[in-house]
Amino acid sequence: MNNIYLFGDSSSQGIVLDHDRYRISRSGCVRLLKRKGLPIYNYAVHGYTVLQGLESFESLQAEPGSLCVIQFGGNDCDLDWDAVSREPGVFHDGRVPLETFRESLGRFVRKTRAALLEPVLVPPLALISTRFYRWVCRGRNADNILHYLREDTESMYRWQERYAAAVREVAANEDCRLLDVRSRMLDRFDYPSLFCEDGIHPNEEGHAVIADVIWKHLEATVF
Repeated sequence: MNNIYLFGDSSSQGIVLDHDRYRISRSGCVRLLKRKGLPIYNYAVHGYTVLQGLESFESLQAEPGSLCVIQFGGNDCDLDWDAVSREPGVFHDGRVPLETFRESLGRFVRKTRAALLEPVLVPPLALISTRFYRWVCRGRNADNILHYLREDTESMYRWQERYAAAVREVAANEDCRLLDVRSRMLDRFDYPSLFCEDGIHPNEEGHAVIADVIWKHLEATVF
């Protein structure tokens, strides 16, 4: 195997929540995989959407024949919670609307192939609605946010799931590899224990599980 180029958001960057502050963990999944000898070049950035990932990819000088892992959706589907808190009676779309996300992800796949790389798509990790709701309500009008959610915090999970489904659709339509860490994680009964209090970032135990899932996938499909 040649190199692995990774484009994604904070989950791939190794961000964890530590006493209400985000930091890059020394035990993030990518660092754990590097310790196993994987030649990973990590271009993941906290807060990035697929649009920013595409822009970052444009400057990549890659070795042909390498893998390009693309992991987006978590920030793309996120809402402007300040705006939701102020105006709960109007519709608020994701930072990257779903159709734009789907089209941009497909374009990303085609660009990687044009660069003689093999794309691998990764859906966003499933958020934990109750925790995420509490997190986004901090310093905001919780009643207004709950009103926008139609009194149903689980709608946050369903909203994000649409973006995960889009990743799977693009993988099928573009006939490219899918590394569905999301599904493998949801198979676990201890899934909530693998996440930070914000409900969206895996903790260090979660990163260890993710690294194991990825390692087993690569063993089965690449090595």
